[in-house]
Amino acid sequence: MPGMSVSAGKRVVAPIGLAGWVAPAARLVVCAAVPWYLCLWWFGTSTAPVAAALPSVLILRDDVFAAPRPALQRLLGVVVGVVLGVTVLHWLPAVPASFLVVLVCGCAGMYLLRHEGAPNQQVLITAVMIYATPTPGYPLARLVESAIGIAVVTLLGPLLWPPNPYREAAGGLEAYRTGLRARLEQIAAGAASGRTVPTRPDPFALWHRPHELLVTLERRTGRTVLLPPRRPPAADTLRPRLRLAARTAPALLLLARELEVRETAPRSPAAAPAPADAAVLALAPVVEATARALDAALGGEDCAADLRVARDLAAEHRAARPGRADTVLRAGLELTHEALTDHLATPAA
Repeated sequence: MPGMSVSAGKRVVAPIGLAGWVAPAARLVVCAAVPWYLCLWWFGTSTAPVAAALPSVLILRDDVFAAPRPALQRLLGVVVGVVLGVTVLHWLPAVPASFLVVLVCGCAGMYLLRHEGAPNQQVLITAVMIYATPTPGYPLARLVESAIGIAVVTLLGPLLWPPNPYREAAGGLEAYRTGLRARLEQIAAGAASGRTVPTRPDPFALWHRPHELLVTLERRTGRTVLLPPRRPPAADTLRPRLRLAARTAPALLLLARELEVRETAPRSPAAAPAPADAAVLALAPVVEATARALDAALGGEDCAADLRVARDLAAEHRAARPGRADTVLRAGLELTHEALTDHLATPAA
């Protein structure tokens, strides 16, 4: 694929050009500037409403549609932190140990308000800021500024240069397809020599990528947002292709692992090289035909002819080598054939 560097043993991602960085940066700038000037000129909370600009940095992520949930968690942390800081300053204003009280209570609140296992750090941050700035009116100003900044990020963020989850998933799938093609070529070349395929660094990242893409697409398109992403045409096969990739990846990982461990008994360094594995040699055409069928299916093309060839070759291999070890060796490919068969019977969605 032009303009993309793919390593079969490393995580495969779609390339991000200059345009991919401009939109998030511009969104962050706008979401930081709007609440800043609202607080400065309209509400008059302070001359430097830093708390209003921080939510854009702390909340906005790649998935702007997920901003409301962390925004609510952060606002709750600000409220608890303000109450905690004000309470400590009221009852222990001149006691040296008061800062320790703020730390202990802030940490307790941070873990009590944790979300999905992650502590709400905003509690401790706000409590310390309130304690360190014992200025009349500052706690209320920080609360108002934080609320305005969070509201702007939640409401305005998804409307500014919204990403298209369908386009991003399609790009990720194409990148995975390119990496998978390269990896299967390596597997087929190793099988054609009758030797085991050497272990690649970080092999699991490639096989896990389709699941990540599918989960991300469902999460981003399954929630209600102010500006829903433009859906692809009705005949688009993106979701079925992603499901096919996610279903076949574990099967192909099984194939790769079986080829890696398909070794003879340990031999001394002085011993002659082990003879080629006949079952592995005969499996190479099956791998090549399966790779062609899967590549066509992931690209949205008709894979029926290539799948028939792959199934016929697998049947020949099964008839010639029905043993248990060879059955396990073929298992990943036969599972892939079943997934491809089901994919052909699935209507476009």
